[in-house]
Amino acid sequence: MSHGQTHISFAAFSFGLISLSAQFLSAAPAPVKLSGVIGGVVTNPLGAPQMGATVLLYNHQDRVCDKVLTDEKGEFRFLGLFPDLYSVRVSLAAFIPAVRKDILVQPGMLARLTVNLNNLFSSIQIAYPRTESSTLMTDDWKWVLRGASSTRPVLRFLGDLQGKDPAASSHSPVFSDTRGLVQLSAGDGTQASGTSSQADMGTAFALATSLFGNNQLQLSGNLGYGAQTGVPVAAFRTAYSRGGEGEPEFSVTMRQLFLPGHSASGTDAVLPVLRSVSASMDDRTELSDDLAIQYGFTMDSVSFGDRLTYFSPYARLSYSLSPQEELSFAYTTGNARPDLAPGASENSDLQRDINSIGLFPRLSLLNSHPKIQRGTEFEMAYSRNIGSRTVELSAYREVVNNTALSVAGLSNLEGSGDFLPDLFTGNAILNAGDYTSTGFTAGVTQKLGENVSATVMYGTTPGLSVQDEPIETGSPDELRSRIRASRREGITARIAMNAPKTGTHLIASYQWLADSNWVTLGNIYSTQSLRPMPGLNLYIRQPLPRIPVLPWRVEATVDLRNLLAEGYLPLDAANGQRLLLFQTPRSFRGGFSFVF
Repeated sequence: MSHGQTHISFAAFSFGLISLSAQFLSAAPAPVKLSGVIGGVVTNPLGAPQMGATVLLYNHQDRVCDKVLTDEKGEFRFLGLFPDLYSVRVSLAAFIPAVRKDILVQPGMLARLTVNLNNLFSSIQIAYPRTESSTLMTDDWKWVLRGASSTRPVLRFLGDLQGKDPAASSHSPVFSDTRGLVQLSAGDGTQASGTSSQADMGTAFALATSLFGNNQLQLSGNLGYGAQTGVPVAAFRTAYSRGGEGEPEFSVTMRQLFLPGHSASGTDAVLPVLRSVSASMDDRTELSDDLAIQYGFTMDSVSFGDRLTYFSPYARLSYSLSPQEELSFAYTTGNARPDLAPGASENSDLQRDINSIGLFPRLSLLNSHPKIQRGTEFEMAYSRNIGSRTVELSAYREVVNNTALSVAGLSNLEGSGDFLPDLFTGNAILNAGDYTSTGFTAGVTQKLGENVSATVMYGTTPGLSVQDEPIETGSPDELRSRIRASRREGITARIAMNAPKTGTHLIASYQWLADSNWVTLGNIYSTQSLRPMPGLNLYIRQPLPRIPVLPWRVEATVDLRNLLAEGYLPLDAANGQRLLLFQTPRSFRGGFSFVF
């Protein structure tokens, strides 16, 4: 082979190798992309593209890593992003900045966003300011509000009101949401609660209204004459709270009673007028979602010959173990606090005022000095709802000072200087001294349909007993020396009914005691909603047909307490006379309530 042929063969081989290499390279796959892209469009609330919007790109550590401006089509794009989580913040004058967080960038993929800016709130997410600099959200929203045309008139409202009365812009009526309750009643015998006595004063009223829409004011009063003594009686109460329920309530109550001009022994003696002034504060605080405390105090000043002043704090702590269980602890001293009991009904605040304003303190005489019955109560209670059944347990320790008992049949007895005439009846009041009692109560309430419930309670009931021996003189000192504190076991049955068609509401209860030969006191300072009442008791409330032309509705009520006169302890004197000691007298009361 010649030299020329060799040269041509090598050239042909080289050309073929290059051709094969070119074919191989043209058939090879494209290189793998290791980066991603974030892109999108910015529009206003109407969907029009927004040019010149600033778009900041943040990495997963909230650090700015890039910045672009939207073009004439409102579009933006971040290229060559390493796969990771990013955030985007878009801002433009006269708009609230918007943020899209946790944008996932994948290799070779485009994450496309549509950001709609709003004048008030972003349709994507509002970013909240942080303490460090260069964060997703700043104070630009302030300038947005100032620059937005829709908010500019708001910034000029003060100037428009120059020379005008600012109060005219939002006028509220002086009185609103006014409610009222008027009761006309009459009866035989005084009504006693164990801690106080109430005369049948004939007329009582309560009025609640809102002042300027945010201040609650209640006025209530009682005015009339004692049913048996015929002496004038008056009581008034004013309560104020700001903001309604959940705000502290302050109240002032004044009572006055002109005493009959005779003593229990029948000798003429002009006794002073009984006056009392009470200032109270009541508040409730939610310590947590499950824990609440109700607390307050009452400062009483009683003028009855001497001036007696005493302070009565109280507190009730309620803890919700579950939606069906509650545990409570209560401490009261001085006055009884039945209003701490849970549960409320329509116009219960008005009825509470009417029931409380006429309750005069239980007074007695000790060594010719007036004394007021007071108590101290420590109480723990547990309640649980099990379907249509409610179980209640309570334990208590009660201390009563200067216990006041009623005494009947005190004529022609010697040494009656420490007997005080009953302020509402023809009987006398004896200071029986102090006593301490501990006990418990267990009760089960079963609903029998929608309108009937039955309750059975079992527990210990405190009381007083007297030695079974004839008394010589019947003097207060002799009686006190023979009185002993004791307690008995008792069962109470109670039924409550509502008639849907007629609207009749009935409550009846009766207490059976293991021994009836003693003075029944009961747990008189209890704060529970269900408390045993001595003897047979009956309460009926009947709505009457409404007269269209009258602005109120009328209800007839009957309240009968201790119908069988139980808890009366007889004592025989040496001269053949008989005395009766009792705490809860039998009483019959009825009347009409006008609700408007």
